[in-house]
Amino acid sequence: MNIYDVSEHAHVSIATVSRVINGNPNVSEKTRKRVLAVMDELGYTPNVFARSLGLNTMKTIGIMCADSSDPWLAEAVYFLEKQLRSSGYDSILCCSGYLPETKKKYLELLRSKRVDAIILAGSHYVEAKEKDNAYLLEAAKDIPIMLVNGCLEGGQIYSTVCDDQAAVYSAAAKLYQSGRSALLYLYSGTSYSNLRKLAGYRQATAAASLPVRDELMVLCSKDPDLAMEQIKELSDSGIKFDSILAAEDILAVGAVKYANQTGISIPEGLSIIGYNNSILSRCTTPEITSVDNKVEALCTTTVNTLMKVLEGGNVPAKTTITPELIKRGTTNF
Repeated sequence: MNIYDVSEHAHVSIATVSRVINGNPNVSEKTRKRVLAVMDELGYTPNVFARSLGLNTMKTIGIMCADSSDPWLAEAVYFLEKQLRSSGYDSILCCSGYLPETKKKYLELLRSKRVDAIILAGSHYVEAKEKDNAYLLEAAKDIPIMLVNGCLEGGQIYSTVCDDQAAVYSAAAKLYQSGRSALLYLYSGTSYSNLRKLAGYRQATAAASLPVRDELMVLCSKDPDLAMEQIKELSDSGIKFDSILAAEDILAVGAVKYANQTGISIPEGLSIIGYNNSILSRCTTPEITSVDNKVEALCTTTVNTLMKVLEGGNVPAKTTITPELIKRGTTNF
């Protein structure tokens, strides 16, 4: 049985059935009782598509992330889904990978599901070239697009970001002020967030009146063992460093493994700071000092902003969250 059968048996329009399903007051009590009686007689249970006819909403939000096995993205998806559920919305998750063509494919898939909005978790959805963001700008003409820790200007595009540049600047500055002078910076890509972090490292180094050396800015594999090997190769090549700042905790784990294998004391011989304050930062000995970029606050704020957008409220296009440095055993400043 479906909504059309109810409409036929109750001798009312589909729109009237939908209004009854959704509790719309613009239905007479007599008609409401008749429709409910037919629904009971036919054993009809309303589904989300039937409800959408009356509400003009699927009460469903699409979520896209590049890789759900990534610890930070996994946490983000958890907090987004939790907040959406508490707001009365269901969610559909798509893991798009990092290739532009698959990102476009999954965005269109979610749009075809008639979701009310799409949340893009992670900064990898903002490309460096404007033409590569055209599909997002086009989609935003029809549906709100929410960016978690990515920033893109355009109509119906709303960004909630952590101030990554300021966070890295502050972390690097603390290491320099503690007497470190050769800070190795490890990062894993060229996403919007990674580029902001790299800018913070450059800015802090220049502010400390130290040269910004290319050999101390290393693009690393997102694997602790491979990161460890890259650091070791760098050291074996004669490049000196007395501290390491990593754009992600998984790279900082590689730095701790490097120090442990080579007999360097932490933090006396090598200070290490990670980023994200993920569970990985608490899985090493010593535990890793890490920047908490407030993933829960980012996600909660994103959903709260989205609810206001869907209600027709006036909200800012960009909201910035302030990070916090969590000190543990890999630093002594």
